[in-house]
Amino acid sequence: MDPITERDIRSSFVNCSKGDAKRLPVPRDLDARPWDDLDFLGWTDPSYPGRGYVVVPQDDRLVGIAMRFETGGSGKAQMCTICMTTHTGGGVSLMTAHKAGESGRKGNSIGTYMCTDLACSLYARNKKRPALGNRYRENLTDEEKVGRVRENIDALIARLYS
Repeated sequence: MDPITERDIRSSFVNCSKGDAKRLPVPRDLDARPWDDLDFLGWTDPSYPGRGYVVVPQDDRLVGIAMRFETGGSGKAQMCTICMTTHTGGGVSLMTAHKAGESGRKGNSIGTYMCTDLACSLYARNKKRPALGNRYRENLTDEEKVGRVRENIDALIARLYS
């Protein structure tokens, strides 16, 4: 992923108002992010537990999604549907997001189980490991895992518009 700015981030959101996008917290460490290892930028709101944000490069634009999730986790091992990493405790959460456009304004939403820290790109590249090191064995290369992350995050974006 190419580096992006706060302005890029704020203008990318498709499922919240412009006012909400203007007020949401943007990471202050954008310069320190490992951009070459990211397929999308994801972060949570430290001042408002249960809120997360994802910005995904798509063709010639960025698509930002505001999401919500329950904090605390189930205590059971769960698998992220984006990177297929298994976490224990609260490492995976059901992330819900209002759909884009009129459908979202009517209250329709989508959901998917994702790594709570939204670091799927780093897990797929083995740059980050789950807390207890749990990961099921698979015979995919890192490039294939990265491709799967991109396919799965693109599928999530497509669901926002369906």
